Amino acid sequence: MTRAEEFEDLRPLLFSIAYRMLGSVSEAEDAVQETWLHDAASPTQATSAKAFLSAVVTRISIDVLRSARVRREEYVGQWFPEPLLTDPYEDPERSAELADSVSMAALLLLERLSPLERAVFVLRDVFGFGFPEIASAVGRSEAACRQLVVRARRHMDAGRPRFEAGHRERDELAGRFLDAFKDGDVDGVRELLAADVQLVGDSGGKAPQWGTGIFGAENVARVLAALVTPFIQLGGVVEPHEVNGQPGAIFRDRDGKVINTWALDILEGRIQTIRAVLNPDKLGHVGPVADAWAVIREANRARRPTD
Repeated sequence: MTRAEEFEDLRPLLFSIAYRMLGSVSEAEDAVQETWLHDAASPTQATSAKAFLSAVVTRISIDVLRSARVRREEYVGQWFPEPLLTDPYEDPERSAELADSVSMAALLLLERLSPLERAVFVLRDVFGFGFPEIASAVGRSEAACRQLVVRARRHMDAGRPRFEAGHRERDELAGRFLDAFKDGDVDGVRELLAADVQLVGDSGGKAPQWGTGIFGAENVARVLAALVTPFIQLGGVVEPHEVNGQPGAIFRDRDGKVINTWALDILEGRIQTIRAVLNPDKLGHVGPVADAWAVIREANRARRPTD
C-alpha cells in the first residue's frame, strides 16, 4: 500500500479526532489536509501510520484550539459546534463512545477542558489509544497523561446528561415531535417537551436569534407554532435528519437552501433541549445557505392580515 493510500484509509479517523477536538467541520478538514502535507514532506515512513498521523493531527488541532479560544470568547451569543450530519469513522467496538462524544452536549462539555485535557480524553476515552501513543502525541509523560484524563473524565461526568439509550424510542419521539411541529399542533408539541425545555440558538450575530433562548414548555410550544405556519406557507421544508448523532432536522427554504439545523436532546421520554445552528458561516458544508433575514421578513409579511 502506498503512503497516499494509507493516508486515505486513515482520513475518516483523522477527521473524527480533529472534529471532536475543534467542534468545526471546516477546521477539522483543514487540520487533516495539513496532516497530509506534513506526512508527504516527511522523508521517512512511520512504522505505524495510524499512530504517527493521529499524533500529527492531534498536535495541529491543539494549536488551532489554543488560537480559537480568543475568538470563541469574543463570539456574539452562544457558541455551538458546527453541525455534523455524518461521522465518517466507524468502529463497532467503540460505537457507543463515538456516538456519545459527537453529540452537541458532549462537544460543549469538551469546550470546558484545556486543549491538552481535551486531546488526551478524545484519544483515550473515545478512540481507545494507549497511553504510550497519547504521550507521544501530546508531548507529555504517560503519568501526566493519566492525570490529564482523570481530570477530564471528572469534568465530563459532572456535566454529562444521560440521554435515552434506546435509539428506536428516541427517534420515534423525535418523529412525533417534528410531525406535530410541522402541523402547527401546539398541544402535540407541548406534550413532548420537558417542563424546563430550552430552545437555544447560535447565530453568531449573523442571523435571526431568540435572544438568550426560549425556556419552558408553554413558551417554546407557542413560539414554534407561531414560526411554522408562515414558514410552511412560503414553501419551507423541515427535513428530519440526524445531527451530531442525535435526532434533528435541516430547515430549507423553497429553493432548498439551508436556513438552520436542529439537534434534539431527549431524556426520559421528553425533549430537553433544542439546539439550533443559524450562523451561516457554520452551515456551508450542509449545502447552499439561505438568507435567513430575507426568509424572516417574508414570513412576517405573510403573517400580517390582508385587507
